Amino acid sequence: MSRSAARYGLLVALAMVLSWLESLFPLPAALPGMKLGLTNLVVLFALYRMGPRPAAAVSLARVLLVSMTFGNAYSLAYSLAGAAASLALMLLLKRAGTFSILGVSVAGGVGHNLGQILVAAAVLGRGALWYLPALLVSGVLAGAVVGAAGAIVIKRIK
Repeated sequence: MSRSAARYGLLVALAMVLSWLESLFPLPAALPGMKLGLTNLVVLFALYRMGPRPAAAVSLARVLLVSMTFGNAYSLAYSLAGAAASLALMLLLKRAGTFSILGVSVAGGVGHNLGQILVAAAVLGRGALWYLPALLVSGVLAGAVVGAAGAIVIKRIK
């Protein structure tokens, strides 16, 4: 097995474990479905240490495996939309070169929530958009926490 395949496997497994752990400990006083987004720490690491394609592969593998293991078709749709929007924004800002890891992560947190609210609006109607302000605030806060942790991890792990 190549070193690269082993790293992919470890990152996907870590993302799955973080996703599972996060589901066990809901945020107090959070709106339904709101999470810290710890799995984005793994995607952020992959993006900065391995590149865009590996980050996309880790993100996609995590979404598919977690949805098949713990979710359903709706959770797959929400997760795919959130992960795709998050990764797209993170790639754009990282490529721009003017944003820190923290800024890139905040964009990822906001992007994830935007992707999910678009699916919610498509499934439930435009009434779901009332949730957007709370999701934007939570995306910024969660992205900042994950970005701060990610900056430390990325700096320390080569």
